[in-house]
Amino acid sequence: MEVFLEAHEEAPDCIVLDLDVTDLPLHGRQEGRFFHGYYDEYCYLPLYIFAGEHLLCARLRTADQDAAAGSTEEVKRIVGQIRGRWPGVPIVVRADSGFCREELMAWCEQQGVGYVLGLARNERLRRLIAPQMEEAARRQQASGRPARVFTEFAYRTTTGSWSRARRVVAKAEQLDGKENPRFVVTNLGADEWPAQRLYEELYCARGEMENRIKEQLSLFADRVSAETMKANQLRLSLAGCAYVLVQALRRLGLKGTEMARAQAATIRERLLKIGVRVRISVRRIWLSMASGYPWQGLFRLAWAQLRC
Repeated sequence: MEVFLEAHEEAPDCIVLDLDVTDLPLHGRQEGRFFHGYYDEYCYLPLYIFAGEHLLCARLRTADQDAAAGSTEEVKRIVGQIRGRWPGVPIVVRADSGFCREELMAWCEQQGVGYVLGLARNERLRRLIAPQMEEAARRQQASGRPARVFTEFAYRTTTGSWSRARRVVAKAEQLDGKENPRFVVTNLGADEWPAQRLYEELYCARGEMENRIKEQLSLFADRVSAETMKANQLRLSLAGCAYVLVQALRRLGLKGTEMARAQAATIRERLLKIGVRVRISVRRIWLSMASGYPWQGLFRLAWAQLRC
């Protein structure tokens, strides 16, 4: 968290916190092992929170609980630290339908934090956008290309799980022979975020977080073979620390180079996982690299930029 705060010399215009989970397969009898039907395996289900490329949370959890379990607690901690540095910066929580829970939405509303969360489809929601789906079908038939129509409405669950009616944005999409409706719930205003812009520009951008999670896995976050949860949390945290270091190398050392947007695995293979001869004298440690090393110039530049 401190790395994220220090990375910005000035307060950002807005901070978007992306929440997601992933599965870490278990192949032994680790503490808390549970068979998850969706992933079709024994696994852990860690919670990740990112702000752009910055990792803010990597919390190991068992898979026998809701995907959103513990997310409000972590968001409270992170928002508190951000507001301690930048009290007036707008904050938006973004996640898929697994995090569309009353506890998280109500807390965001009480604290002045924005949210845009996926909302699982159901027949009632589908009926509410029937006219838009018909319009999308007509457009698709006329053009032969996928067609989208956006709408929004106030919505409240009939089961009483929501404490109030909330703004729901719907995408009525017709593909070739297939309907593809999608819904998101938000407390962001329609004036600043009209329906189509909110869905296409703000919500859909959450897909980039999947790349950040893939980078975690490339840095061995999935090596949770220790017996206890505490030991495996430590392993997950060490993988997170490795990512923070690689991300800092990418942000500072590789700034302005062809690898400024490279994945962690690429940086590791080209700049870190290389052979050198180590010689130790009284006053120095010499690292001699092979003359045929193809990334010498990039290595020197990254070294120089990190020293500055």
